[in-house]
Amino acid sequence: VQLQASGGGLVQAGGSLRLSCAASRRPSSSESIAWFRQAPGKEREFVATIRRAGGATYYADSVKGRFTISKDSAKNTVYLQMNSLKPDDTATYYCATTRGPTSTYRDVNMYNDWGPGTLVTVSS
Repeated sequence: VQLQASGGGLVQAGGSLRLSCAASRRPSSSESIAWFRQAPGKEREFVATIRRAGGATYYADSVKGRFTISKDSAKNTVYLQMNSLKPDDTATYYCATTRGPTSTYRDVNMYNDWGPGTLVTVSS
């Protein structure tokens, strides 16, 4: 599946952005989508995921309570609503799909299809 992330931009600390991840086709029943991010000089890290089966959501501790992941199945799109943004949230955000079990949702190596990323910059 091809993924296209969008919605990034420059925002002041405390502000909000909504990222979108549009898939080229409806994900299969075994595929789930997640958001990762990568700041300059740092490793790519898990942000949030929404499981295809059941719709369960999981978040990194650093974004819990501030970010919300959701999906619109009719549009084959997953969203990441980001509120109360902090300068530490500055990164390129990527969406990706996995067929791995729920226990592996944080493992970047379990994800196969990746979108090109969208840059989020939070100024202090």
